[in-house]
Amino acid sequence: MVTQEQCLYWDKQDELGTFKNEFALPNNVIYLDGNSLGARPKKSLNYAQHIIQQEWGEDLINSWNKADWWGLPTRLGDKVGQLIGANAGETVISDSTTLNLFKVLSAAVKIQAEKYPHRKIIVAEKDAFPTDIYIIEGFIDLINQGYQVELIEGPAGLSEILTTDVAVVVLSHVNYRTGYFYDMTAINQQIHASNALIIWDLCHSVGAVPMDLNQTDSDFAIGCTYKYLNGGPGSPALLWVNPKHRDQFWQPLSGWWGHQKPFAMAQHYQPANNIRRYLCGTQPIISMSLIECGVDIFLQANMQKIREKSLKLTDLFIALVDQECAEYGFELITPKAHQYRGSHVSYQHPHGYEIIQALIARGVIGDYREPEVLRFGITPLYLGFEDIWHAVQHLKAIMQHQEWNNESYLVRGEVT
Repeated sequence: MVTQEQCLYWDKQDELGTFKNEFALPNNVIYLDGNSLGARPKKSLNYAQHIIQQEWGEDLINSWNKADWWGLPTRLGDKVGQLIGANAGETVISDSTTLNLFKVLSAAVKIQAEKYPHRKIIVAEKDAFPTDIYIIEGFIDLINQGYQVELIEGPAGLSEILTTDVAVVVLSHVNYRTGYFYDMTAINQQIHASNALIIWDLCHSVGAVPMDLNQTDSDFAIGCTYKYLNGGPGSPALLWVNPKHRDQFWQPLSGWWGHQKPFAMAQHYQPANNIRRYLCGTQPIISMSLIECGVDIFLQANMQKIREKSLKLTDLFIALVDQECAEYGFELITPKAHQYRGSHVSYQHPHGYEIIQALIARGVIGDYREPEVLRFGITPLYLGFEDIWHAVQHLKAIMQHQEWNNESYLVRGEVT
């Protein structure tokens, strides 16, 4: 039996426990949704005021040089790169994950078309975050060159579909719904053995699990910064390209920020000879700047220690649900094996939506995903072991007293 006293003891032994002080969290809230929107770093408030009041308000357009607004996408890219196994000059922060997927998918398909023009299949997961599939479908429709998307159900389906017709594979490093964690090294080897290219979606893994894009010989990667990296709602996304591919093709959204000499105001496009060629137009400086507040916290921590605590916390969550809520019909869909588990825990339940609403009413914030999935994001830098204990006790009370059976919880807003 796991006890509250045991959880308190683990908190006292926690090497990362002090990092919670770096975040502004509401009182009486247990936040288990950092895998959807990360908590606000405390220093972001003063930093935002500095950017608005000084850099924009006082220095005005001089801040493009004085505050290095122009270099912000690559300077931040290098910082984020330290968390994903990238070297300096390989990563850029720009636009959204959706747009960045379009850019790297265009590059990957173009590279493959020159080598293997007969390859016309783009592979994705059936259970991928839908925007990945939507972008692939839109891209195929746009270029109208006979490509088609094939959807697989998990890693087992990959082996079956990797034929000589596959050009590109798009995979989520950690599945957004189940929390399944792909073995990047093994998957890359498998895909490259068939002469296909891999695009990794890191949205649910960057800042949650250790990775090394260079060491594993990945091809392309994209991902958001507003989840585990705590960059703020809608903060611009990351984009990484293996140097061996970077100069083979320029992405089709060829805006002036990606030009080799942007201030020459040339009439024709010439891509930058570095990662800046994956930029488009003028970047959202205020929201982009705030990413640094969250990333700097991660750079003070140790990614391996974060992973170790994540696994302990998710182990605890699973064990406590088994211990306290076994009779209430929760079906775990997240792998128990550490090597296949990311940093969130998901359960299916016929009343999943209503249960999440009841938890939120109690100050325990998780989220819901169709079909019938309750997701609980485990963010080691601002969650402790006692937090997990209390969260499961709230879940138990909701089930014991059928608090989920409330008509108001059946009403869904635009965002569910």
